[in-house]
Amino acid sequence: MDGLDGALIDRNAAAYVAFGSSADATIRYLTAFSTTDPVVYLKKIGEPGRIIVSQMEYDRAMREAVAVPMTRQEAGYIDYLKTEKDPWRALAKTISSLVQGDILVPPGFPYALGEELRALCRVSIERDVLDGMRAVKSPSELHSITRVQRATESAMDTGISLIRDAVQKDGILYLGEMPLTSEMVKEAIHIHLIRRGCRAMDTIVSCGREAALPHLQGSGPLHAGEPIVLDIFPQDEATGYFADMTRTVFHGEPSSEVRGMYRAVLGAREVAFGAIRAGVSGADVHGLVVDYFRSQGYESNREGFVHNLGHGVGLEVHEGPTLGPSGKILAAGNVVTVEPGLYYRDWGGVRVEDMGVVTEEGFSLITGYRVEPAP
Repeated sequence: MDGLDGALIDRNAAAYVAFGSSADATIRYLTAFSTTDPVVYLKKIGEPGRIIVSQMEYDRAMREAVAVPMTRQEAGYIDYLKTEKDPWRALAKTISSLVQGDILVPPGFPYALGEELRALCRVSIERDVLDGMRAVKSPSELHSITRVQRATESAMDTGISLIRDAVQKDGILYLGEMPLTSEMVKEAIHIHLIRRGCRAMDTIVSCGREAALPHLQGSGPLHAGEPIVLDIFPQDEATGYFADMTRTVFHGEPSSEVRGMYRAVLGAREVAFGAIRAGVSGADVHGLVVDYFRSQGYESNREGFVHNLGHGVGLEVHEGPTLGPSGKILAAGNVVTVEPGLYYRDWGGVRVEDMGVVTEEGFSLITGYRVEPAP
């Protein structure tokens, strides 16, 4: 019995229903089907999942989807559209006629469709089971994540090589006659990823005081002697899976304050690596890193270590489980990041991020890219 069957039995429901395009991670996970048009996913107890697709997509769904496809005509939707002016109501009647009972839906289910279904059956939100299923990665999922991570690493190398090859002029980095900017580095990273079948958005290349804001994307010329944070989290277009990696690099000699921050971040990374294993809570791992930073003189308030230690990665770049104050017990097969960082307005920010798999014995790194020693 899979997790959804158990949830249906526990909640005395007839089917689990989801709706959306493959941009919705729930739909992508349940169907393995890539589509820009929304589909209905429907799962009854003891039966394989089904998806309702347009006639145009039926043959492709037969080839690619792990759920059993049926056309909108076969599902009855076209007939309901002839009598119902509201397409949401027509879709609700289609689903209700196929289910013949009460329904469980994910938290992101469309409100309009849920309201129409409530007029026909009991609708309940299932909050935990699917998240738990998605959090434990299968071997094929680990392969997909590793594949996009390797593309991420080569893209990171492209960005860092631009910085390494630059020349300092009056404290600013130049490539030839042009100042090397955050935008130029991001463009090179994105072009590299496109060539590897990946797409990236909101890539971070931030320098100096900009890097003190953890998710500021960065802009303008890069400066010598200041921390340059590169954070790349692309999605593989073929599979939908993400990777996530951050490195902090320097061109020139950083200040003593920044050198100390970098050494502390690398130390926190090792503390986390040594603590992660199945059966340990994400909250406890996060707490150990907070304690380590405190022991090094870095208290966390509005500055310092101001975010969670890490998060799950899969069909979303941020998913469960969490390495943070609310983090629950880790399980073998979880894929999580470890990203300790320190941020100060006067000095900038430093962050290093790696990704790995939780095992019974510990933490197995997926990231294979080097970490530079402390400057």
